[in-house]
Amino acid sequence: MPVWSIDARSGEHRREFTADGAEEVDLACRRAHALLPLLEGAGPLGRAALLKAMADALDARTDTLAAVADAETALGLPRLTGEVARTSGQLRLFAEVLAEGSFLDVRLDSADEVKPDLRRMNIATGVVGVFSASNFPFAFSVGGGDTASALAAGCPVIVKAHSLHPETSELTLAALQEGARTAGFPAEVVQLVHGREAGTALVGHPLVKAVGFTGSIPGGRFLHDVAKARPEPIPFYGELGSLNPLVITPGAAARRTEEIAAGLVASAALGAGQFCVKPGLVLAPAGGTLVEAAARHFAELGPQVLLGDGIRESFETGADEREAIPGVRVVATGQAGGERQVTARLLTGPISALDASELLLEECFGPMTVVLTYDTEDELVQALAATPGNLTATLHSEPEEEKLAARLVTVMRDRAGRLVFDAYPTGVAVGWAQQHGGPYPATTEPSTTSVGAAAIFRFLRPVVYQNCPAHLLPEALRDDNPWRLPRRVNGAFLLP
Repeated sequence: MPVWSIDARSGEHRREFTADGAEEVDLACRRAHALLPLLEGAGPLGRAALLKAMADALDARTDTLAAVADAETALGLPRLTGEVARTSGQLRLFAEVLAEGSFLDVRLDSADEVKPDLRRMNIATGVVGVFSASNFPFAFSVGGGDTASALAAGCPVIVKAHSLHPETSELTLAALQEGARTAGFPAEVVQLVHGREAGTALVGHPLVKAVGFTGSIPGGRFLHDVAKARPEPIPFYGELGSLNPLVITPGAAARRTEEIAAGLVASAALGAGQFCVKPGLVLAPAGGTLVEAAARHFAELGPQVLLGDGIRESFETGADEREAIPGVRVVATGQAGGERQVTARLLTGPISALDASELLLEECFGPMTVVLTYDTEDELVQALAATPGNLTATLHSEPEEEKLAARLVTVMRDRAGRLVFDAYPTGVAVGWAQQHGGPYPATTEPSTTSVGAAAIFRFLRPVVYQNCPAHLLPEALRDDNPWRLPRRVNGAFLLP
């Protein structure tokens, strides 16, 4: 079956792409595997130059990339132009990570009467497969964080293009490959395949040693199980689904009703509610006016175009199912639109509605959020504790509610990878300290992150050289430290 680029607003077919099969995937994997020695030999500074050149190539094509992505996703030119900049910024961040050098985690133990000479460092894990995300055609797709962190680690990358933006994927690949050639590397350090069969073949290929994935729970679980059922199981770094509960204490509701209502609706409706960190469940005190205040903002939302037909149909079905839950009602809707548009919805009900259906604890991808009201602190804590693993959990509270806030934070920390205070979870800053991950089903590997400098560790593995002759040691482990790396020597951390 061919893969078509489809206009998200009109449904018109724009351009056809050939789906790849197992043979094409095998060829791509073999080409990628052959480049491992080259990426390793380039060293951190050589790979840093590669990433910077790729970033420059993306920036030079921003207008074209954003225009095509807007046609395929309807996410809007301002948003997409900013996303290209975020993507090139991620590449440059990992260039900084490489130049700083601590990602290699070099540790040297001198020989003594008890132990031999031991020299430990991180090395590239091997060829990496990356699955593009539907909702971030740049930052979590061909040139996104998975690709940037894998290349930084020294791993060639094969990307499975998302079916909702195949032309954007091809144009992004062309930019990355131009950057690679500019930096003196083969274009094939990053490759692209299309089609569902290609994706499955990629995860199962014996030369692929790790996979990064952003998408739905069913699709992610299927590929996760493929990765783990291989003769050689491999890491599968999947971001699957997140409810992102947002908690409002009585004090915050009383003092900041209008402010919180406006911020909540803006966050829930951002990108037509198609952000992985959208606040999908709000826990608010009963008897206040927060729901009514949020309803006024929801009523002002225009009709929304979602990323594709399947996503629109899933949203409509999911929203209807939640409206049918006993005790839940629609308190506000956005403005109605055309045939290919959806209407934003705000649902509310008592916290006891959680007992009627587990659907309220599952993500509904699109412009909808549910506000459940509680009467007591114990009800609030119990409801928060019932939520599954999340990327984020948010708390709005007041200083005098310190005891309640501390109780809630303890529960939040067990449920999420990023805790947000008196703000909103949409907007994931790219930096050294970011954590974008969480307990299942938010991710399949909660000890890792897909955003920020620490993402490089997903695609590295440690190796020790024991009693190795000096002439066989890699540069990172030599006594003279030619790369001027920060290192731990006999337990002491030493800067170059």
